Amino acid sequence: MKSPFSIVIICKNEAHNIVRILAIANRISNDVVVVDSGSTDGTQSLVSAAGAVLLETNWEGYGNNKNKGVAIAKNDWILSLDADELPDETLLNELENISLEDVCVVYNMKRRAFIGDTMIRYGDWGNDSCIRVYNRKHAQWNLAEVHETLSLPENTKTITLKGYLHHFTSRNIHDFALKTVKYASLSASEYYQRGKKAGWVKLYLSAPFSFIKNYFFRLGFLDGRSGYTVAKMNAFYTWLKYSQLEELNNQSKKSV
Repeated sequence: MKSPFSIVIICKNEAHNIVRILAIANRISNDVVVVDSGSTDGTQSLVSAAGAVLLETNWEGYGNNKNKGVAIAKNDWILSLDADELPDETLLNELENISLEDVCVVYNMKRRAFIGDTMIRYGDWGNDSCIRVYNRKHAQWNLAEVHETLSLPENTKTITLKGYLHHFTSRNIHDFALKTVKYASLSASEYYQRGKKAGWVKLYLSAPFSFIKNYFFRLGFLDGRSGYTVAKMNAFYTWLKYSQLEELNNQSKKSV
């Protein structure tokens, strides 16, 4: 029996991923909504062929686009997924037998990240988790452009499900690098809009500290070459984010 929740997936140019996540989504829910923000690789036709509800819209940030999909879902209970995520069998069994009686409960999932077929077990990615099942009458996504989170009332109760959500974050190093640059730009823009500044410490010390924390303190070196790559790219993300924030603030001063 399928679970009485809707599944909302946001995507853009995910033709290489969307079919497999939709197969799993259709297995556990009768209502699957895909929010597409301008794919040019045929993602939309794959979504329609799978029988999911397709909402085509402009890109307005991760949180905002997730809320758009939630708004047209049939059910109040929502499972939020990304196109590059797949629940393992243990997590699927949990989702198929989940209790949806208490609207104040949200369900947390442990997540494993992959670059290509390589699982990252340590570093910043080694202890990842995310809340993905919730009732839309109780919570909603904030409007962050990137690194969105659910806004949760004080009376929220969190339950962690067994199993893992496998996150195929990048197909290869090139893909990883492109995403790193994209997320750094989005984060810099968000910080700028919130009036944040990039001081000397942020510009020159945050990136080295990020690498040291990720690679040494959080044991990223145990992942071998992949662990080094993740630590290095996370440090680059940190440096680029604050460098672009400084550039945005300097441009703003010149225009006054």
